[in-house]
Amino acid sequence: MDATDRIARTIANEINASAAQVVAATGLLDGGATVPFVARYRKEVTGGLDDTQLRNLAERLAYLRELEARRKAILESIKTQGKLTDELTRAIVGAETKATLEDIYLPYKPKRRTKAMIARENGLEPLLRAIQDNRGADPVALAASYLTENVADQKAALDGARDILVEELSENAPMLGRLREFMQTEGQITAKVTPGKEAEGAKFSDYFDHVEKWSAIPGHRALAILRAAKEEILTIEIAPEAETGTARAEGIVTSAIGRLGNAPGDAWLRKVASWAWRVRLSNTMYIDLLTELRTRAHAEAIRVFARNLKDLLLASPAGPRVTIGLDPGIRTGVKLAAVDATGKLLETATLYPFQPKNDLRGAEAALAATILRHKVELIAIGNGTASRETERMVADVLKRLPDSVKAPVKVIVSEAGASVYSASELAAKEFPDLDVSLRGAVSIARRLQDPLAELVKVPPESIGVGQYQHDVDQRQLAKTLEAVVEDAVNAVGVDLNTASAPLLAHVAGLGPSLAQNIVAHRDAEGAFASRAALKKVAGLGPRAFEQCAGFLRIRDGKEPLDASSVHPEAYGVARKIVAACGRDIRQIMGDGAALKGVRAEQFVDENFGLPTIRDILSELEKPGRDPRPSFVTASFAEGVEDIKDLKPGMSLEGTVTNVAAFGAFVDIGVHQDGLVHISQLADRFVKDPNEVVKVGDVVRVRVTEVDVPRKRIGLTMRKDGGASARDAQAERSPKAQPARGPKSAQPAAKDEPGAFGAALLNALRKN
Repeated sequence: MDATDRIARTIANEINASAAQVVAATGLLDGGATVPFVARYRKEVTGGLDDTQLRNLAERLAYLRELEARRKAILESIKTQGKLTDELTRAIVGAETKATLEDIYLPYKPKRRTKAMIARENGLEPLLRAIQDNRGADPVALAASYLTENVADQKAALDGARDILVEELSENAPMLGRLREFMQTEGQITAKVTPGKEAEGAKFSDYFDHVEKWSAIPGHRALAILRAAKEEILTIEIAPEAETGTARAEGIVTSAIGRLGNAPGDAWLRKVASWAWRVRLSNTMYIDLLTELRTRAHAEAIRVFARNLKDLLLASPAGPRVTIGLDPGIRTGVKLAAVDATGKLLETATLYPFQPKNDLRGAEAALAATILRHKVELIAIGNGTASRETERMVADVLKRLPDSVKAPVKVIVSEAGASVYSASELAAKEFPDLDVSLRGAVSIARRLQDPLAELVKVPPESIGVGQYQHDVDQRQLAKTLEAVVEDAVNAVGVDLNTASAPLLAHVAGLGPSLAQNIVAHRDAEGAFASRAALKKVAGLGPRAFEQCAGFLRIRDGKEPLDASSVHPEAYGVARKIVAACGRDIRQIMGDGAALKGVRAEQFVDENFGLPTIRDILSELEKPGRDPRPSFVTASFAEGVEDIKDLKPGMSLEGTVTNVAAFGAFVDIGVHQDGLVHISQLADRFVKDPNEVVKVGDVVRVRVTEVDVPRKRIGLTMRKDGGASARDAQAERSPKAQPARGPKSAQPAAKDEPGAFGAALLNALRKN
């Protein structure tokens, strides 16, 4: 079996596919096809591999190709040394991991001058062999024959023999494999606080005296311990259980020497094996297991971050509505930005309702005037400092609006990453004359209208839905998150005539350069009349067009199919389907009843198989469908604005902001997310929190614990205190919610005109 077949079979087993499917997908990816394109438009070729399988395939393909390259290099190196045997070749070819491969290569790997080398140069290897061959003799007596000017005494001779044996043991691949397997099964990770660091490391107090099986420790705990060790708060050790575990580890090392009895030579060899474990091999295993633990924890953290990012990007959009974005602040003021239904900036202002200016009435009047002037439908309030105070001010303004005005819906929006966008080159280019802080308010408004379109402008790692994301491999994190963004953008589709360059850059087959060219062409020539017009964009060749065209939408264009996810290459077969229905394509699209009598099998040909025909039928039935859920918002409880306002037993509504392996964090409007531990997510065993909740879900929770000094809030979603995520969302009408808004946003009995009314009238006159 050659390397290509071996790789294909290995990946096929891992992703639950056939080797033929892997070979076909590999050919497409190697040819420059993107994962979204292959998953959506090449199902016949790959046998229907989905984007998750394809991402895993691509990742493992890179690893296994590196493994094969290393295997080839090792074989060549040992062959050059003249030491390659048939048995060694079989062992190298059979190695399934890089660790196993390197274990085999250790004895042949060029190395610096070692103690064992020096001992051999001093003629002490025969002493070791004499001890091994004549166990009944006293090793000290045997050593007397090997004294030279470089070997002063019997102890020095025996130390040299020991060094040679220890090196041989440390390069014994089968023994290292057994030892590593034992440590992976029986090893424990022990963490202890560094004396004197108790106060400084209070947040890590859970791990001041912590022991846990290496194989069972969850990634989030491992990352916490590793961070504390890096900050020198904790010292960590990875070792087997002190008494019986250590004896078993030494036994594995001893077994590599052979069967030992009770003769003097046996006792010496047993002692060397014990010494080899304590001084050298235990440290080797510690490094190996620590590296593997870090890799495992990083992979889990990246997986959690990626899953949360996907949920956030695919969160429900409020849609094209006039929106005000408020970036709360106290001394620096509340930054206001109003945008129209397309996200275009209408106006900005800075309000000072809090100290030191305390111009509450002026701020309320300015906000009310902006609402009336632009017929605002939504108000997005950033969830940072002064968020609840700002929300309270907004609620007061909405209550006092004239009866004839439909009150906009106020929504608390995560402002994670907004400041990063505000200071970016992209924001500076879009709003060169706008203050950085006001750009943040624009971003907050837009991310309520369309989270996906706005969040792609922020580096994914700055969005803040991960756990210990700054501790993990940043290259792997960036690569994984970029794949998530790409999949999310292409799953939703992009309006070619309104999308920003950052959004277009994530469309399959494009990238920053072609995205900029598309925007420049659109600015110069006007809106694209058809997908085919993309071919006129500078630098956009046939391959890029093939990859991107199906994911770009043109609304109300000349070609109705341009508004769907049907690929231009399949327009012909789509028209055959429409012709079979005997009606105009515009009448057919969106009319499921008209397509009910169509049998997909009738339209299969040499170019398009059943999966593609079925996709076309689904798209004709619901063209350009948005896979994201309907828009819902959480209503925070009145009078609960600070962690000190919380009391055990309170039933509250909130929004899931983050999902970790150990539970879900929920924003309940007190500037500190509460934790619903995995055991409190449902009245049943939950293995993975994502079985129950995802980022963006509106849930009802009950407060179980409040620790003000440590800023910790315990919540439950069990039936005795909270509904499930689906129940909480079902209680709210997705269609009615945006229009009516939460109770606090409803028009209330109007106050007497007073100071607010006078200020409002003045503001209206000025505008």
